[in-house]
Amino acid sequence: MSIQNVGQHILHQFDDDLESTRNKVLNMGGLVEKQVENSLLALVNSDSSLAEQVATSDYQVNSMEVAIDEECNHIIALRQPAAGDLRLVVAIIKTITDLERIGDEAEKIGRYAVDLATEERNEMYFSELKLLGDQVKTILRESLDAFARMDVASAFRTAATDKAINKEYDVIMRKLVKSMSEDRASVERGLKVMWCARALERIGDHAKNICEYVIFTVEGKDVRHTSFQQALAEFQEKS
Repeated sequence: MSIQNVGQHILHQFDDDLESTRNKVLNMGGLVEKQVENSLLALVNSDSSLAEQVATSDYQVNSMEVAIDEECNHIIALRQPAAGDLRLVVAIIKTITDLERIGDEAEKIGRYAVDLATEERNEMYFSELKLLGDQVKTILRESLDAFARMDVASAFRTAATDKAINKEYDVIMRKLVKSMSEDRASVERGLKVMWCARALERIGDHAKNICEYVIFTVEGKDVRHTSFQQALAEFQEKS
């Protein structure tokens, strides 16, 4: 085999390794999506059995994070990627960290759902949580879709929806504070609902982070600590 052919073979194998690792991230994302969905179903439907399942299944996500992280370290050590390839590997490492944390938040919702399933329901709480949960499921699904396609325009659009999630979260918190101040007996239950809402809001933040990693990978631009609207305007102007 000529030196040129050897080089082409190495490059092809490198591309295969990257694609395989990226696919594993998407598989991890699918598992995390299912955990979030199940945690919401358990919470809204007072399903203690499903809640218990979610609360005790986080080990699967954790093991996937460790395995993918090891693959990324292997790629960096063996392949020494540069430019766009290096940005992709970095984005993968950061993405699986956020996915693992989303799994942690889903587990947290599951634990609170176990307790809430045995308590008197306040339908207002659960209808508000369902609305917030639907928004969170959407941003998570769309952020993973943007990652799968490395679609910068989609990443910008999806990240922008986190504002609506934060707004809905604030609405829930105000209602909970008002309800608990008027009915001292509801404080313990209200606090559990509050922590569920907080977990959902954090899932939205982690999903937004994934969108920012897509932008970083494709554009080479870190938008985490800059004006998001300014970064979007610059992208639109360039496009």
